[in-house]
Amino acid sequence: MNGEPISAGVSVVYDGACPLCRSVAQAMALRTEHGTLALVDARTMQAHRLCRTAEEQGLDLDKGMLIEADGRLYYGAEATLFLARYGDPGQVLTKLARLLHRSRKASEMAYAILRGARKALLFLRDVDGLGKPSDASRPIFASVFGDDWERLPPVIRRHYPNRPFSDDATRVEGALDVVSAGPVRLLAPLLSALGQIPARNDHGVPVSVTFRSDPGSAAFVFDRRFRFDDGDYHFRSRMLHLGGGEVVEVMRYGFFWRCRYAWRNGKVILAHRCYGIRLFGCHVPLPLGLLLGRNEAEEVPVDTDSFEMMTQITHPLWGRVYEYRGRFSFVEDG
Repeated sequence: MNGEPISAGVSVVYDGACPLCRSVAQAMALRTEHGTLALVDARTMQAHRLCRTAEEQGLDLDKGMLIEADGRLYYGAEATLFLARYGDPGQVLTKLARLLHRSRKASEMAYAILRGARKALLFLRDVDGLGKPSDASRPIFASVFGDDWERLPPVIRRHYPNRPFSDDATRVEGALDVVSAGPVRLLAPLLSALGQIPARNDHGVPVSVTFRSDPGSAAFVFDRRFRFDDGDYHFRSRMLHLGGGEVVEVMRYGFFWRCRYAWRNGKVILAHRCYGIRLFGCHVPLPLGLLLGRNEAEEVPVDTDSFEMMTQITHPLWGRVYEYRGRFSFVEDG
């Protein structure tokens, strides 16, 4: 039933990662005279003609389902109009669509509720929103760095080659010096239980980091493995592009650090914006900086195969409360 639609059929573009969207799409039944129904999953079929058409016409598939019938596009709340016209009158979904179609406000309200339910379901499944087809072949961070992308040293572009909605992966290995003090050291057991930064004090800790793409989203995934003497510690996070140089790094349980990327004075600067928590797809700021301080980071190219990095949290009263720094070299690209 999936694939390019035939001329006599109807095509439905939906988010296959959303159980509700998938159920609605699969539950659609047409009157026999309207031909076949073709389902287009915008997650896995970004190159499809209708996905490209939606982007060209400014129709955000992350905010609404798209239906094509008889050369006409039905988007968002207009889906009820489509079902009222084309649906099998014996189906419950068609009867509901016809009822809602009597009132434009009721139709829009019902669709807003469905959008809210979709956001909640994606959050519970830890799935990001849909990307644009035109972005699928470009590295995620090309948009983050903007015009500076082509001016970056090869080793930095090699660090950030991953494309969205793909299985791209790059791995580096190195060693880090880890320092924690003040409130971060006191909160070490809690931070460890929550899967956050390793609040330890150690020197020359072997660390491997795999940078992965997510086949189902535009996220840039960090999978860090610290090999401490008393055992390994895994610290995982996902970076999401918010626009311009703004990026949010989401860690376990939705806690995040928002920062701004920039290429300045021969190094990558990650400037602190705020901390917060991700709820139902929204990034809610939290005043954690009052307790922890500001987080800043940088990456400095060394040669074609290695770079140095540092992340540091500094509090106005307690000074440096956390830091890890060291050098990494590439093990494999893929």
